[in-house]
Amino acid sequence: MTSAFEQTLTAIDTLHAQDPRQTTLDDGTTLPQELAYAQRMSHWLAQLQSTPTEQLRLAVRAQHLQRWLVPRSDYPEGRIGYLTWRRDQGERAGDTTAQLMRDAGYSAADAERTATIIRKKGLGRDADVQALEDCACLVFLENYFADFSRKVEHDHMVRIVQKTWGKMSPQAHALALALPMNATSAALVKEALGSA
Repeated sequence: MTSAFEQTLTAIDTLHAQDPRQTTLDDGTTLPQELAYAQRMSHWLAQLQSTPTEQLRLAVRAQHLQRWLVPRSDYPEGRIGYLTWRRDQGERAGDTTAQLMRDAGYSAADAERTATIIRKKGLGRDADVQALEDCACLVFLENYFADFSRKVEHDHMVRIVQKTWGKMSPQAHALALALPMNATSAALVKEALGSA
């Protein structure tokens, strides 16, 4: 008999696997982008917490659920457009995950708790929301930061690092500082933190 957690996790990963975009992993294999992202999120949660709740584990796994369905280009350029897109993505991912949880037998309260974490309601006050944010920041720094920094103007990138750092817990800071980085990325982080 499959547990509600296993059923929901399988349903989430099935949706992730429908992402038409592919990414190449370090070992040369390919995965749908959002499935790779979700696995990376779960990896970091295991480093941050020894006994996370099922709700947090599902929220971390589903944070980018079906994100490719509504591209960033559907929204206006600039910060307001970006923040609106990100908020709408969180709402949709939260709603979809909550429905998958209810379908698997979770209570409405458990499903809504997971949706709240995905929507990042209470960042800075809610330990589970902080854990999800820490995972997202660590995944970004480990897997996307170097490529992203090549496409963004230097001073803007310094501000992005400072904002990212400001959203992370001290535990996540320690993990981030231990990440292997190329010389350019390491210098950028050092500059950002030195002038933060």
